[in-house]
Amino acid sequence: MRQTSKPLLLLSACALALGLTMIAVPEYALAQISVSITLAPPALPMYEQPLLVEEGGIWAPGYWDYDQEDGYFWVPGTWVEPPEVGLLWTPGYWGWGNGGYAWNEGYWSPTVGFYGGIAYGYGYSGQGYTGGHWQGQQFYYNTAVSHVNVTNIHNTYTQTIVNTTTVNRASFNGGTGGVTARPTAAEQTAARAPHQPATAVQMQHRQASMANHALLASVNHGKPETAATSKPSELNGHGGVNANSAGSPQRAPPKTAVDAPTETRVPIHVADLPPVAHQAASSTGNVERDKVNQRAQDDLRNGQEKQRQELQQKQAADHELAAKQPAASANLKALELQHQAQTQALAQRHTTEQKTLQETQAKKPEGKGEAAPHT
Repeated sequence: MRQTSKPLLLLSACALALGLTMIAVPEYALAQISVSITLAPPALPMYEQPLLVEEGGIWAPGYWDYDQEDGYFWVPGTWVEPPEVGLLWTPGYWGWGNGGYAWNEGYWSPTVGFYGGIAYGYGYSGQGYTGGHWQGQQFYYNTAVSHVNVTNIHNTYTQTIVNTTTVNRASFNGGTGGVTARPTAAEQTAARAPHQPATAVQMQHRQASMANHALLASVNHGKPETAATSKPSELNGHGGVNANSAGSPQRAPPKTAVDAPTETRVPIHVADLPPVAHQAASSTGNVERDKVNQRAQDDLRNGQEKQRQELQQKQAADHELAAKQPAASANLKALELQHQAQTQALAQRHTTEQKTLQETQAKKPEGKGEAAPHT
């Protein structure tokens, strides 16, 4: 049997031995594991949603997780009870950045936030959740999306959901073949709002999945024998559902940075850029002048960070507005090119400003400000 519990403190130590790399993560990401994996997770398998027999459960879709010893393994989708009335589940997702894939943890909150645009299915089409909603103290299930036993569960309704976009079975955001979705302003707000992590039952479900040899991607080749369950941790019970098919084969990363597609190296959105870092002014040997130089550095940094945040908000608003337009998909490519040009221009301008300031501060004042050193 595989080990079912591995201390998180060992992740950094294992990273070196496994060829994993530490990465910087996008600002909109909520929380990520501390290592980056260079091999892309497999595509999402196709499977049927198991029947919910008794009310109280909310669907948590299946996903590919990672074990530092055995690689990717499938965590079957399952019905789970929320930690509190009124909370919804935002699934986790893999995101590409700085040469690797990092996992963004899912969470419970009143509003579903950004989950990478991943089409997990059964209410999770890539944005929001249409499988049901809270009404007072009771959760109502949309039978057009959720597979529930209507004989036992009466708090139901039927609302047909029309999906006008092509379903991408990719299980990650960004990079080659990944989903290109960006978080809306509302999704960014949801990520910053109070939320709760996965419940103990969900974590036990994950641990049981990690211990199940058949759920390893290296064993099932992207088509897990148990793709979903009616209850957490019941991986071999009568409520388990097999995958109909694998989404696609697991893909290796580009061999070198030179071979990598441009989209994996060039930031498209300002959200892909890290916050402007604080710079320490070089010492000149003159205390007063060093203070003036440091204030100039801080002023420049604060101004640049304000510009970065303003452009990030504008780009998020652009995406939110574009999604409401009839020809959203046709205009998306042009919008992405515009955002890429804006992002590159901002990054280049900030680099030039910083270089100019450093060169200016390195020059000695002409005729005043410092006395010649004694010899």
